[in-house]
Amino acid sequence: MNNWFKRNSTHLIIIGIFAVISFFYFTPVFQGKVLSQGDVTRAQATQKEIMDVKEKTGKAPLWTNSMFSGMPAYQIWVPFPSNVTTYVVKTLKAVFPNPVDTVLLYMLGAYLLLCVLGLNPWLAAAGALGFAFSSYNFILIDAGHANQAYAIAFFAPVIAGIILTFRGRYLTGAVLTAFFLAMEIRCNHVQMTYYLMLSILILVCIELYHAFKGKTMPVFIKSAGYLAAATVLALMVNAALLWTTYEYGNESIRGKSHLTKNTASPANGIDKDYAFQWSQGIGECFTFLIPNAYGGGNGTPVEQDSKAVKALADKGIDPAQAQGFVTNYLPAYWGDKPFTEGPNYFGAAICFLFIFGLMVVKSRYKWWLLGATLMSVLLSLGRNFPALSDLFFNYFPLYNKFRAVESILAIAGLCVPLLAALAVNEAVIATDKQALLKKLYIAGGITGGIALLVWVLPGLFFSFKIKDTENYLGGLAQQFFGGDTGLATTLNNARIEDRTALARADAFRSLIFVALAFGIVWALVKQKIKVVVAAALLMVITVIDLGGVDKRYLNDEHFVAKEDVQQTVPQRDIDAIIMRDKDPDFRVLDMSQGDPFTNANTSYYHKSIGGYHAAKLKRYQELVENQFTKSINQDVLDMLNTKYVITADTKTQQAGMRQNETACGHAWFVKKISFAKNADEEMQAISAFAPKDEAIVDQQYKGIIGNQVTAFNPAAAINLTSYSPDRMTYETSATSAQIAVFSEIYYDKGWKMYIDGAEKPYFRADYVLRGAVIPVGNHKVEFIFHPASYYTGEGISLAGSALLVLLLIAVVYTENKKKAVIVKN
Repeated sequence: MNNWFKRNSTHLIIIGIFAVISFFYFTPVFQGKVLSQGDVTRAQATQKEIMDVKEKTGKAPLWTNSMFSGMPAYQIWVPFPSNVTTYVVKTLKAVFPNPVDTVLLYMLGAYLLLCVLGLNPWLAAAGALGFAFSSYNFILIDAGHANQAYAIAFFAPVIAGIILTFRGRYLTGAVLTAFFLAMEIRCNHVQMTYYLMLSILILVCIELYHAFKGKTMPVFIKSAGYLAAATVLALMVNAALLWTTYEYGNESIRGKSHLTKNTASPANGIDKDYAFQWSQGIGECFTFLIPNAYGGGNGTPVEQDSKAVKALADKGIDPAQAQGFVTNYLPAYWGDKPFTEGPNYFGAAICFLFIFGLMVVKSRYKWWLLGATLMSVLLSLGRNFPALSDLFFNYFPLYNKFRAVESILAIAGLCVPLLAALAVNEAVIATDKQALLKKLYIAGGITGGIALLVWVLPGLFFSFKIKDTENYLGGLAQQFFGGDTGLATTLNNARIEDRTALARADAFRSLIFVALAFGIVWALVKQKIKVVVAAALLMVITVIDLGGVDKRYLNDEHFVAKEDVQQTVPQRDIDAIIMRDKDPDFRVLDMSQGDPFTNANTSYYHKSIGGYHAAKLKRYQELVENQFTKSINQDVLDMLNTKYVITADTKTQQAGMRQNETACGHAWFVKKISFAKNADEEMQAISAFAPKDEAIVDQQYKGIIGNQVTAFNPAAAINLTSYSPDRMTYETSATSAQIAVFSEIYYDKGWKMYIDGAEKPYFRADYVLRGAVIPVGNHKVEFIFHPASYYTGEGISLAGSALLVLLLIAVVYTENKKKAVIVKN
């Protein structure tokens, strides 16, 4: 054991430094404070019913009725207890407070990869910090995109396992790949994993080229075989997650459209304009080097000496009010995106070393890092580079399922600091120091020169004007200044001066960090300092540089007392009144908090017909587009059992409520069925119908209904007797067979109907609801959500998890045995 500590002492010290840096950066966690994250608050609202049931019964339901009238819980919160990675994540979160756990994973994963690439541990640590503190990684944490941040954290260790395998350490590399890939998939952020796979594809192609060129194809094929097995094992571990996600994805807005008319949705996947809405501007790539080149983020605080604030103050407006107005209506950010939390800043020193690395690194991994970086940057441009983006969107599998394409810059955020670290390593091992110095001067001249030019002549690169300035100013003048376009123009010109000042300040800042990094590497090449000293200095300036920018977006002010976030959504009087209704299953339409179909708050207290989710059911989205966009269809409200409608007073914004007396209830028998030929006809039919009397059914279900129903029985009854989100029980009574409509969302990938314990078929009615033939007599009707994709998937996951654990134990044993033999000899 003593030998083990001695052999790994440097690594342990570095891990300790990582922990100290993480805790020092997030000192509020020592005071018992927690991070207030917007997306986490929204997620807690969507999970409320799931968590309430879990607390009451000890088991989380796989279905929730808290939003969009009902949907699977797979993409909201599901435990997956048979998946070993679930317990790894739980352990990490139990040991380290949020967000320390995420930042440590960033660092440790990148450190492992750089060590695998052969770097001195201290240089590897400097490179790991460069990746971890990239601004995008911290902005994700602040926004509450926890799954996405975790997925990015596992990029590096997955690649480390792949490289080890290609180097001939087949078992060790493959098992590590399987473990980290399983962790990556468990993060359940398919988009990030997809981007990782694209970068791995480039790496594999480069390995294939060198294997062919070096006549080592048998080694390549053997490595590929091990990696294929590792991939299969990682998929097995996550079988339930992947199966349910795939199954649900086909039924979600990422799947095919059911309508051919009156639809805003594309035939398959998501709309291209929607997918490319957050495209990186070509000019915005300057933010890699100069963070405030485009003003920072929409929430960037207005400076005290702001020209725009002064312009308003000169008109007699209170300076505090002026600051608020400028922040909200003339934000510092002036790029093409609808809004942004902040820029993708890789670090001035890192960018300088990346350029240096392109010139001096001889390893073939340079071409992988360059290729992956170029792919990442070009695809992030989205609509600004349609030649490539449209090719991927139209022809690459799954690519048209994703939005916010700028997020692929996470790949560049990893590759740039990796090549920067390799460049410093080259300064240590290269023999021709003179040639190295020449290239160092060139790299310093390029990056330092750009920063210098932006500092001295910012107008040479940027206009600092928001898009469509003329129309924007006209609207601003009409809304706030009584049509005074002169004041709006003066204000805009003052804001341009503010943005120019921001860019110049950060350009000078970046110039300083480029100079510092240049001096450190120059001294290292000249052998005036040792590699450990150089690495330590680079670690310091990296944390100061990147950490300083990160503090603009994630700082101590973002932490609050734990008790302040216990109740994430404040309860209004109107919510308390509605909650007095003890009916277990009715719905609410809340129009008092903006668009009800993009607002999650209602779901915290009620079963909402709206909500927020990035992948709602396609049929439900089509229902919203056709029945709620232009005006609210009362018939559809009724069939969804919308018992209460919340509105806001137009003057006071005070929330009020009305009870919908015509809501259809939980289930009812209809007088007749009208068959529709297709989805278009079905949607048209429910635009104006009497849901209590008539059911609109697609003709494909005629076989289920047959001739079993003779006539409507007005004395027949159907009542909900037991409610749980994934299990509902009804009692029926009728003197003849009847057609029942259940105000529950139709989803045949798991919902089963039982009549007196025997499974029976049911059908879709009124475009999104369930319908069934109920036989004569008294019966117990149950709907139970029991998807094979989850339960069978969990069985596969258990087998894969057991195998993975055994292989990890075997690898640890064999690796320790090898090292013991080496030490002994």
